[in-house]
Amino acid sequence: MAPTWTEPAATPLLHLLGNFSDSDTEKGVECPGELPKASAPDLVERALVAKEKLGDRLFILGHHYQRDEVIQFADTTGDSFKLAKDAAARPNADYIVFCGVHFMAESADILTSDLQNVILPDLAAGCSMADMAEISQVETCWSVLEDLGIAKTTVPVVYMNSTAAIKGFTGKNGGTVCTSSNAQKALEWSFAKGERVLFLPDQHLGRNTAVMRLGLKKEDCVVFNPLKPRGGLTDAELVNAKMILWKGHCSVHARFNMKSVMDVRQRIKDVKIIVHPECVNEVAEAADVVASTEGIIRTIKASRPGTSWAVGTELNLVRRLAREFPDKNISFLDKTICYCSTMNRIDLPHLVASLENLVNGNVVNQIKVDQDTKAYARIALNQMLALPGA
Repeated sequence: MAPTWTEPAATPLLHLLGNFSDSDTEKGVECPGELPKASAPDLVERALVAKEKLGDRLFILGHHYQRDEVIQFADTTGDSFKLAKDAAARPNADYIVFCGVHFMAESADILTSDLQNVILPDLAAGCSMADMAEISQVETCWSVLEDLGIAKTTVPVVYMNSTAAIKGFTGKNGGTVCTSSNAQKALEWSFAKGERVLFLPDQHLGRNTAVMRLGLKKEDCVVFNPLKPRGGLTDAELVNAKMILWKGHCSVHARFNMKSVMDVRQRIKDVKIIVHPECVNEVAEAADVVASTEGIIRTIKASRPGTSWAVGTELNLVRRLAREFPDKNISFLDKTICYCSTMNRIDLPHLVASLENLVNGNVVNQIKVDQDTKAYARIALNQMLALPGA
């Protein structure tokens, strides 16, 4: 039976808070991996004091994959694009503190005014997927398509999880940004415009959307490896492809495999498996539901009490869902603990340091996108907003 790929109608976003206690295991929550507590016991109070002093000048964004110790201070939570839009909707906030990763803070800077300051508490909080597509590599790939005479009939589609430079490239070349929830609409728009799509940087989201939502064959998809000459592909493979997928992936979601799926089905009676579309294709096809981060939250929230769910996404979120919905049996899909290591670099000490610096008039770790890149990236982002139903 084919999995359901669902993106339920939007509902008020949950602000899921709290830490797991030792009794969670006794309640049947199969989400191990307690993170260490913040080193200084007074950090919570310091964060509260700094936040109060800054008042409406401060707006804190918290991505769903953040630690509980950080997300409790977020003024709004969500996925990367929702948070960037929330930041743009607060023009009177002088300081946008983004508790997420680098490309997310870049998107917030693109969508906010030049008078606002976007701050990333730890500049080392990057994204391995975004780092798999460097602008020079993408430009080299595009030159290969130009040499073959197919660039004009190829539409670039870039996932939100990408650098500002890649978004700018996409806007300059007539493409669009997409999220995991609107990738299908982005591809439908692209195929109405051109003959093929260059999808980057996540090959799995591109393949799953093309095959499971648009009905393309797996053979219609080829993978361009930027570390090999001409992507490791023949001219014929590039010309005949419908989807040219960038060789990139999410280090968290790509860890889930069929062994995890089979194991959880054996261990948990009547379990429903729900996974993010960044998972590999065989896992997505074996799941009961495929959904974006927001879709996972809404699906589990709307499910019947007593339902058992094995969730294939980042562990901080899975643990938070298990706590928020104790009437459901929520498990992590894999036995191996798997946090997003770069997202977890944003911890309470870094957040407090950022806030206290702002109180003292020091803007640290500011994220600034150059004006030329920002202009073209906005074109690509605006194209996504213009997609049907966006």
